[in-house]
Amino acid sequence: MNVDLTVIWAFIIAFGVFGYVVMDGFDLGIGILFPGFKVGSERDQAMNSIAPVWDGNETWLVLGGGGLLAAFPLAYAIILPATYPLVIAMLLGLVFRGVAFEFRWRNPQHRAFWDMAFSGGSLVAALSQGMMLGAILQGIEVVDRAYAGSWWDWLTPYTLLTGLGVVAGYALLGSTWLVWKTEGEAQARAYRLAFRAAFATLALMAAVSLYTPFLETQYWERWFTMPNVLFAAQVPLLTAIIAFLLLRGLVKKQEVAPFLYALALFLLGMAGLGLSIFPYVVPDAVTIWDAAAPERSQIFMLVGVAITMPLIIGYTGWAYWVFRGKVGDEGYH
Repeated sequence: MNVDLTVIWAFIIAFGVFGYVVMDGFDLGIGILFPGFKVGSERDQAMNSIAPVWDGNETWLVLGGGGLLAAFPLAYAIILPATYPLVIAMLLGLVFRGVAFEFRWRNPQHRAFWDMAFSGGSLVAALSQGMMLGAILQGIEVVDRAYAGSWWDWLTPYTLLTGLGVVAGYALLGSTWLVWKTEGEAQARAYRLAFRAAFATLALMAAVSLYTPFLETQYWERWFTMPNVLFAAQVPLLTAIIAFLLLRGLVKKQEVAPFLYALALFLLGMAGLGLSIFPYVVPDAVTIWDAAAPERSQIFMLVGVAITMPLIIGYTGWAYWVFRGKVGDEGYH
């Protein structure tokens, strides 16, 4: 029973993280691309497109982070000390971004400053999240069930590569979202930015995918030994198909499909991540069963999640349904 609950909680945390990445990802992506839009109508349309949903999207960060603490406390106690500078940078970036979102409308004289804060906060948050992923994948030094590394272990060429990959991926989500939601010159610019973001994302995904198997023997065995390779090969194959459909959709000026293809790329990336590390939560050091909370705690929390998660999904879906149209300078039509 405990093994089953632990696996269930692993999938719940993975779902929460994926929910955050795809929903807050396009918010952060819009911030990353913000300097590429003209001051005035284009920037106003970009901001208005996420105005009704941006703060609700961050609910998934609470679910993912809080769920990790509650369900896998040992993993939380190891990962956080290993990535404290990145966590602090991410939170400060999100704070600056949120404050800028509210204050840029208050006084036009200060709008340039708040636009810079919105863009900078988004970039810092995205880069930090990508580098945290890289720091976990490259391995964390663990001794006696505690972090035993230094303050700067997270800073390596590999983490910089994964950080840039997440920045490019978020930019792709943001640009394809704006393709869907905006019109006129803002949409035309979003198409151009989406092409650049797509090529950058695919190039960095390929670089990270080629780099990762050399980090741990476990990764190499998962991807390149028989019979694992027969299953693992489906991930890059599907990624190539989705990449082709994404680029074709942008060429044909499709509006909704490119955003869905960008989401599919992230889903495949997460599938590849799971294939690489499962059942470890700290690669080659701590499994999900080692890190799991007691069975009674898992059951108690599962009841709460069974109540709250449908509510979160329900109100999130309702918000997106209500604001399903195009956006203009003054808001949604």
